[in-house]
Amino acid sequence: MYVHSAPAALCPHVEWAVAGVVGVPVKLDWGDQPAAPGTHRAELNWQGAPGLSGAIASALNGWQRLRFEVTEEATPGCDGARYSYTPALGIFTAVISASGEVMVPEARLRNAMERAAAHDVDLAEELDRLTGRVWDEELEPFRYAGDGAPVRWLHAAG
Repeated sequence: MYVHSAPAALCPHVEWAVAGVVGVPVKLDWGDQPAAPGTHRAELNWQGAPGLSGAIASALNGWQRLRFEVTEEATPGCDGARYSYTPALGIFTAVISASGEVMVPEARLRNAMERAAAHDVDLAEELDRLTGRVWDEELEPFRYAGDGAPVRWLHAAG
């Protein structure tokens, strides 16, 4: 989990929200976020049951002044998932392969092709939307600004 930017007043609320999902106390090492002066960033590596990433993203989704990403790696029998959130764009959800690539289901690809053909929509723009390109572009300066930040591991109970 990467909280790319959070106002100081929200930092303890983020910890409480994540703790409420994972079932153990959470204390993040917050650092300044140079990409958005006056905000803070933190990282948390976690292990838990499949689907926990969605629950964490849902718990954080209510605060419109956060920028965050929650990623769940693929495991045998379960696809991975990534949730990205920015105040300007809202939430983006993607299925992630074992190698970390966004996977777009066939039905969504067919729909994008149909929209492009029927509504004079640019297919490349539709594919960018399906892969979350605009979220990546907005979050990239925040990711880069976090190089060298401390990381903490968390193991969920149960």
